[in-house]
Amino acid sequence: MVTYIVAADAARARVFARTAGKITEVESLVHPESRQHTGDLRTGGKGESSGGHGSLHQTGDDGATSDKHQAFFAKEVAQYLKQAANGGKFDELIIAAAPSFLGVLRDKLDKSVAKLVIETLDKDLSHESADQIKARFTGFRH
Repeated sequence: MVTYIVAADAARARVFARTAGKITEVESLVHPESRQHTGDLRTGGKGESSGGHGSLHQTGDDGATSDKHQAFFAKEVAQYLKQAANGGKFDELIIAAAPSFLGVLRDKLDKSVAKLVIETLDKDLSHESADQIKARFTGFRH
């Protein structure tokens, strides 16, 4: 039996496979736009626009842009997991994600993949080393 472990935030998802007590990293998905300042995403500049008389003001709603990129990346991660599940690469799924990203990712999961989820953890582990991930989930069993 193979268990996939996803450690993610809105900009990075690391996928580990646990088989017979051993954990190996199999994929790292990155969404660099989620790391950028939201103004840079919309304008290509510093998040400001000219007011006409040399004045500068912020453009738009930073939260909406950030949410949009978070949802886009969650969909990308969900699609990866669906392809892996359809390919028979894992039997169970554990998701550890930043709290704000976890809910978005859950919403994007295909129903067949959602049925494979055995545990979720609302904690961002995406920046932990592979050894820390291994230590955290080795021996974890449902």
